[in-house]
Amino acid sequence: MGRGKIVIRRIDNSTSRQVTFSKRRNGLLKKAKELAILCDAEVGVMIFSSTGKLYDFASTSIKSVIERYDKAKEEHHQFGNPDSEVKLWQREAAMLRQQLHNLQESHRQMTGEELSGLSVKDLQNLENQLEMSLRGVRMKKDQLLMDEIQDLNRKGNLIHQENVELYKKVNLIRQENMELYKKVYGTRNVNGANRNPILTNGLDIGEDSHGPVNLQLSQPQQQNYEEPARATKLGL
Repeated sequence: MGRGKIVIRRIDNSTSRQVTFSKRRNGLLKKAKELAILCDAEVGVMIFSSTGKLYDFASTSIKSVIERYDKAKEEHHQFGNPDSEVKLWQREAAMLRQQLHNLQESHRQMTGEELSGLSVKDLQNLENQLEMSLRGVRMKKDQLLMDEIQDLNRKGNLIHQENVELYKKVNLIRQENMELYKKVYGTRNVNGANRNPILTNGLDIGEDSHGPVNLQLSQPQQQNYEEPARATKLGL
C-alpha cells in the first residue's frame, strides 16, 4: 500500500518536529546543490531553525547571491518606475559618452597629439604601447609576405611540373613522327631504287620519290601513218 497523504500543518510534538526539520532541511539543501550543478544556476538557500540556528548553502557565496538579488530587485523596481528608467538611461548615456571621450583622447595621444599634459611615466607607457602595436603590425606583415611567397613557390612548382609533362609529350610526338617518317619514306626509297620514272599519257612522274610529285602536260606525239598507194584506174 502507498503512503497516505500528509497533512501540511505545524507538528505539535517537539521531538517529531525536530526530526522532520532535520530530514526536510537536508533534503532541501541536497536539492539546491543538485540544481546548481545540473542546471549551472546560482543558488542560495538560508534556513533558520525555531531556535534561531542558521543553515545555508550557496553555489558561489551567500554574499554574492544576496548582492545579486538586491541588484536585480533594484533594476526591476527602476524599470517599473518611468522616472527611474529615464534616470537609468541617462546614467548609461553619460557613461558611454565618457568612454567615447577617453577613447578619442587615447587615439590622439597614439598619433602624437595632445602630449603636453602627460608625465614622463605616461609617455613611457605610451611608447611601450606603440612599440607593441608596431611589433604586431610587422609580424602580421611578415606573415602575409611569407604566405604569398609560399603560394608563389607552389604555383612555380606546378608550372614547372606542367612544363616537364609538356616536354615529355613533345618528345613522344617527335619520336612517333620519326617512326612514321621511317615507315613511309623508308619503304618508298627501297621501291624507287629499282624502278625508272614512268611516263604515262604524257604525265611525267619525277625520279625523286622524297620530293613532291610533279605532274606536267606535254604535247601529243605526232605519228606517221603510211597510207598504201592506190592507183585508181578509171575505165573509160
